[in-house]
Amino acid sequence: MAGVKTSAVWTNTRPAKGVEPWAGNIRERVRAIVPAIVEIRHRLHRNPELADQEHATAALVRKALRATAARLLPPFLGTDVVGLLQGATRGRNVTLRADMDALPLAEKTGLPYRSRKPGLMHACGHDGHTAMLIGAAWVLSGLRRRFAGSVRFVFQPGEELAASGKALVAKGALRDPAPDAVLALHGWNQLPVGVLGAKAGPAMAAADAFQIVVKGKGGHAAYPHLVTDPIVTAAQIVAQLQTVVARRLPPLAPAVLSVCRFQAGANGNVIPDTAELEGTIRYLDAKIGERIGRQVEQIVEGVCAAAGAHYELRFTRVYIPTVNDRRVVALGRRVAKGALGKAFWRDVAEPSMGAEDFAYYLQGNPGAIFRLGLGDSTAPLHSPQFDFNDAALENGMTFLVEAALASLAAPR
Repeated sequence: MAGVKTSAVWTNTRPAKGVEPWAGNIRERVRAIVPAIVEIRHRLHRNPELADQEHATAALVRKALRATAARLLPPFLGTDVVGLLQGATRGRNVTLRADMDALPLAEKTGLPYRSRKPGLMHACGHDGHTAMLIGAAWVLSGLRRRFAGSVRFVFQPGEELAASGKALVAKGALRDPAPDAVLALHGWNQLPVGVLGAKAGPAMAAADAFQIVVKGKGGHAAYPHLVTDPIVTAAQIVAQLQTVVARRLPPLAPAVLSVCRFQAGANGNVIPDTAELEGTIRYLDAKIGERIGRQVEQIVEGVCAAAGAHYELRFTRVYIPTVNDRRVVALGRRVAKGALGKAFWRDVAEPSMGAEDFAYYLQGNPGAIFRLGLGDSTAPLHSPQFDFNDAALENGMTFLVEAALASLAAPR
């Protein structure tokens, strides 16, 4: 945070004085720390940081975890924070993950704790995810003499755009001990406040990025017959790409192809040499993803050939499908209904075409990502009006703690 001393901003990252998060039952312990967690969440919201630049956020998390008995590990990537909490005896391991990064988006909420950084905001709820995992760590630390096994807390950088979860897992963040279950929460504005939900099996989509550069021949706007117009060519490509899902795939195959950036030229009187397109392809089945990629290339090649233009096409596989383990979802269902009440669980019928790098945690490890309701009145994710609903924090923390304990108690 330029011009601001970290120590002056990141304060009060411990439970309030006189409040012991291990006194009373789990719900009481969580309620005792809600005010401190709300304050942490607001501080995170005021000071968003982009993917893999979460230096002040990581400093706050490390300071907060020093109030626990968790052993903090050296960073694997730089701004990640991983802590390992050992129980009374050896046993299973459950890993809880939260993401920390923000988005390059200008906030328009008008909140008193709105972003202090122009053009940056927590528009996907990662401030809430991080705050809830801090709270879960506080409570579980107080219970460590009552359970066998260990809990790993992973505060991950770079979920947005960078998918740094892939690199974090590859670097060994989930080794020694290997997890018996990995769990995460994601705030969801399409569920009532505090309601948990999940879908077993494919739950979120893969997302491949594509970049297309159409290369023509620029010139004076008054003499279009002397140029090869890359704008017209690129516009035809955009129109044709809309037929891939609508006309070239089986109608029941979940897929989304979106062109999200079209850039060409810098002058209203000059036809440029190039035009650039950028977007994403989302799917649940890898074979469908490969099929879409081939069809995109066929369209780009054909349109450019007809126009006398050339092209460059690049695909980048960023996110793989997120596949929830059925047994872990069933455990989460039992936990939510038992700890919060039957009204606080919803079976999710349809997968989301959004993507999550938590998918890489689930490769070879049983686990699941659960949705946490933020209420219908909450603005959509990735919106400049979005704010994580503080009323959901208590149920989110309660679920994390109870699900961790249930996972530790399950037979190996």
